[in-house]
Amino acid sequence: MEYFLITSILVCLAAVFGFINVKFLKLPNSIGLMLITILFSLGVIALSAIDDTLLNAEKYIINSIDFQTVLLDIMLSFLLFAGALHTNFEQLRIQRWPVLVFSTIGVFVSTFLVGTIIYLILQLIPLNVDYIYCLLFGALISPTDPIAVLGILKKAGAPKKLEAKIVGESLFNDGVGVVIFLTIYKIASSSSGDVGVGQVLKLFGMEVIGGVAIGLVLGYLTYRLMRSIDDYDIEVIITLAAVMGGTAIAHHFHFSAPLAMVTAGLIVGNDTVRSSTMSKITETYVDKFWELIDILLNTILFVLIGMEMLVLTVEGDYIIAGLIAIPVVLLCRYASLLVPIQFFSKKLDFVPNTNLIMTWGSLRGGISIALALSLTAEMHRELFLMITYFVVVFSILVQGLTVGKVIEKLGVRKQ
Repeated sequence: MEYFLITSILVCLAAVFGFINVKFLKLPNSIGLMLITILFSLGVIALSAIDDTLLNAEKYIINSIDFQTVLLDIMLSFLLFAGALHTNFEQLRIQRWPVLVFSTIGVFVSTFLVGTIIYLILQLIPLNVDYIYCLLFGALISPTDPIAVLGILKKAGAPKKLEAKIVGESLFNDGVGVVIFLTIYKIASSSSGDVGVGQVLKLFGMEVIGGVAIGLVLGYLTYRLMRSIDDYDIEVIITLAAVMGGTAIAHHFHFSAPLAMVTAGLIVGNDTVRSSTMSKITETYVDKFWELIDILLNTILFVLIGMEMLVLTVEGDYIIAGLIAIPVVLLCRYASLLVPIQFFSKKLDFVPNTNLIMTWGSLRGGISIALALSLTAEMHRELFLMITYFVVVFSILVQGLTVGKVIEKLGVRKQ
């Protein structure tokens, strides 16, 4: 009953805040919801000077939710499948090689650049943090968040081939980023320190290859089942079963559920598969169902992110580190894309200033916060949670609000 009550409260808050945003602020949903929730939480904190009842109730809700489990083990699979289902597959196919490089090598490079620079900065503040824990922060903050990116880019007006790069990369790099994070986490938490290269490669290979393999099998099975019948109700349920069953299987075998869901979603959403498996009414119902799931979970997610500020440990050094981390993460993102973009730009006719737009459009969101919350006290959880929150809030509120203007200013807005 308690979980139902907490879920009901979150959905009601999301509905009220969403209404306020649509009616008055008229911002993209992810930005508006986070902004309103942060303002609401600040108001609750201010009110607590008179009566702390509401503050204690909000803290109770936040502390009762395992953000890491709720997002990474449940919500993320639904959100990634919905995002992949509506991705322009043809443009993604054309841009497959840069997307692959951005979401793998780009994340690796960014992880080590961010980790190294943050380590040096923390020594100067001074905050004595081991290098391995700074690499953990680099891993959790380097992937762009597809949930945030998909919602905001729809209104940014980016050319299709640029949008395919940003969205395609964000769909895959969060899965790769989670795998890198878990690999470094295993090394950092090993008391004996005897984690070898072979073990690391085995863990990484199982997560990535296993996740993609399950996604391919799920996508094919879903395709075959939907092709053999013509009943939009059951076909919608089949797609839902693919996500829920596939996620459970991936978790059981310790494969990457995010990569599995992205792969399955891309197969089912492919125009060729759609035309051979779905009638027009089925396609409409499937699309509308997953759009509704996407919108509902997104609203709840960004309300949760806004409320997470209540559990932050506020210290002067932590705030300084958080403010410095914002330009560091952006510069490392720019540097990690520099070589791949130079290599692919002439072959695939990249739009001008692709690196600048991809850097400013690289939004961070709930995935980074969920990973930061999974850190232990020994890994300086409170410090990195504060830094992550600064980067995420800046990313959503500032970058998210201005990425459309940046695209327009650079003269690459689609006609």
